Amino acid sequence: MLKRIAIGLGVVVVLLGVGIYALAEGWFGNYWDAGKVEGKRLPDAALAERIAGSADTQASHAKQILFGDLHVHTTFSLDAFSLALPMAQGEGAHPVADACDYARYCSALDFWSITDHVEGMTHRQWVDTKNSIRACNASAGDVNNPDMVSFLGWEWTQIGSTPENHFGHKNVILRDTDEDKVPTRPIAAQSAAGTLAAQANLGPDARARVFLSLLSPGGARQPYLDFAKFIANRYAETACAKGVKERDLPEDCYESTETPDELYAKLHDWGFPALVIPHGTTWGFYTPQGTTIDKQLSAKYHDPGLVRLIEIYSGHGNSEQYRPWSGVQFDANGKAQCAKPTADYEPSCWRAGEIIRGRCLKQGQSAEVCEQRAEETRQFYLAAGTAGFRTVPGATPNDWGDAGQCRDCWLPSFNYVPGNAVQRAFAISKPGADGKPMRFTFGVIGSSDNHEARPGTGYKEINRVYVTEGGGPAQAGAFNDPERDRGEPEAQAKRIDLATTTLSAFQLVDLERQASFFLTGGLAVVHSAGRSRQAIWDALERRETYATSGDRILLWFDLANAPGGSKPMGAEVAMNDTPRFTVKALGAFKQKPGCPEYAEAAVGKERLQYLCQGECYNPSSERKRITRIEVIRIRRQISHDEKVETLIDDVWKTLPCPEGSGPCTVSFEDPEFTPGHRDMLYYVRAIEEPSNAIDGGQLRCERDSEGNCVKVHICTKDYRTSNTDDCLAPVEERAWSSPIYVNYQH
Repeated sequence: MLKRIAIGLGVVVVLLGVGIYALAEGWFGNYWDAGKVEGKRLPDAALAERIAGSADTQASHAKQILFGDLHVHTTFSLDAFSLALPMAQGEGAHPVADACDYARYCSALDFWSITDHVEGMTHRQWVDTKNSIRACNASAGDVNNPDMVSFLGWEWTQIGSTPENHFGHKNVILRDTDEDKVPTRPIAAQSAAGTLAAQANLGPDARARVFLSLLSPGGARQPYLDFAKFIANRYAETACAKGVKERDLPEDCYESTETPDELYAKLHDWGFPALVIPHGTTWGFYTPQGTTIDKQLSAKYHDPGLVRLIEIYSGHGNSEQYRPWSGVQFDANGKAQCAKPTADYEPSCWRAGEIIRGRCLKQGQSAEVCEQRAEETRQFYLAAGTAGFRTVPGATPNDWGDAGQCRDCWLPSFNYVPGNAVQRAFAISKPGADGKPMRFTFGVIGSSDNHEARPGTGYKEINRVYVTEGGGPAQAGAFNDPERDRGEPEAQAKRIDLATTTLSAFQLVDLERQASFFLTGGLAVVHSAGRSRQAIWDALERRETYATSGDRILLWFDLANAPGGSKPMGAEVAMNDTPRFTVKALGAFKQKPGCPEYAEAAVGKERLQYLCQGECYNPSSERKRITRIEVIRIRRQISHDEKVETLIDDVWKTLPCPEGSGPCTVSFEDPEFTPGHRDMLYYVRAIEEPSNAIDGGQLRCERDSEGNCVKVHICTKDYRTSNTDDCLAPVEERAWSSPIYVNYQH
């Protein structure tokens, strides 16, 4: 009898083990494919109306202004899949086809690109992505005059563990889509902090989600089984051999590189037209404090042929403005030290120490003991990197206040890293091998970085839950709920060992406060000679681009007296006369509710409701007012010893605009250029009248009489803030021109 019981128990254990293995390997999951493109080309009348709305009313500029989004994720991205799960209040699959239909009928874009994270992508998903982008282009009509151009691309998602090995996220955009004109495989990032999958601790994380969903009575189980299959499929991929020519590698191996120069070399090996666009450079959500863009300006890492543009603004915030402070300093031996606070900035490591100090003193400990604990806390915080907030048990958003944030930047990214800001990139120089200075010469764009297959979300500031990534647990006490996970307040810091921690990826980043910094997306804008793929690509390559914070602002910026005739934004010229510039801007059209009739006729009311909650780009005939033009002047560094903050004039000039919603046309010159005998760059911001924006107030601080943030009102997509609350606050939407680079001709 006992023998039979033992055999029975053994069978149960074996079956249980097989079941657990089957769950982990995704045996019961479904593959989320690329979907089906349902929309067709826009009616000619609708397209003609759009073109007319983006034209120069005085016909002084012949090129068309076209609006796009070159940074879009679908549920082929691992993090986007996670956000699509019920535990994060996700809506389920948002495939590539959804992005195509959304761009055409919801946000009414002229061009867009898919840029899924390929660190979690399989060969099958890449093939499906290519086919879906081709289907989207096939529905656009005449290739010389399409209603929309869809580009193929991916995101190279590198994350470093220190400022020295962090190079950041970069989108790779390809000009062509034909099978013989694109890489057989996308190229992922293998960083010093590990691949995206390894760093995220995804194996255990995925299994935990599956098991939790199965234990939840009445819960939706299938999405978690599908997620397990997603992970299992990725881990089944075989890594490509190193040091092998691109065309000699197997078609379906998983290819990765550690540093940008390796990525560039592989793209050059393929030989296909491509652009590499850095983005989110100041986003401290994953960027180590103390990182600067300087190391990427080197003979090894600088490739001006590929890296011609930089994303200045996205749904993750603004990366424009440089500030001289930093969250960390390094001593002579390279050891990280917590920087002391200034009037404009309090490092989070410092705030961590002050939280522990306050608790310690409240317990009745001596000032000496509490100072030792505060210093220990700061070191623990720095050692934990972006997970530093975890070193202070029980700390609430009110405890942190506005620590780590740029207080005087416009809609900055979370935990701002100013050394990686676009303005610093514009200013710095290094000696080149040919004796000429090596410099970044970027054009600027905006984009969305949307993770729900929704390109160009900034057309209306509504439906925060659907158009931003402000994700959170579905209910109190759920998996990854910050209030459940933060623990009880203690008067001593907790050391976080990233090498051995069992915390998942989403527990190692401060999603709770970050949720208040997710915005609707920006736009990439080109001055194009036509609507064709080649015309748009040419505009991107010559840097005749600008960025907006989401509104369809029209902007022209020209060097009127350039040698050989007027030159547009993005141009680089040499001269020794006083440069004279002209600027013209028109505000975006105010929006009507609902969707245009042609959109509903094309895909149906039900699909529009699913894609964009029944709210499309639907312009009225009235425009917002441009209130002023701001001019930023930057002197290019002559020696590396020059302090960058002394070279940036922000704002150098403010030029008011007339009342009313008509064009704002202004001009200015720089009489200091010629006697200064140095290279300069100039760019402008066109500033709109205030209007409400989702998360426009970010932390929404209450401040005391000394200006300290004593209470925050965070905006999160979970039970603490109603899903009907869009957390609106007035902001001045804007457009940033690409610089005009004026070199002094000796």
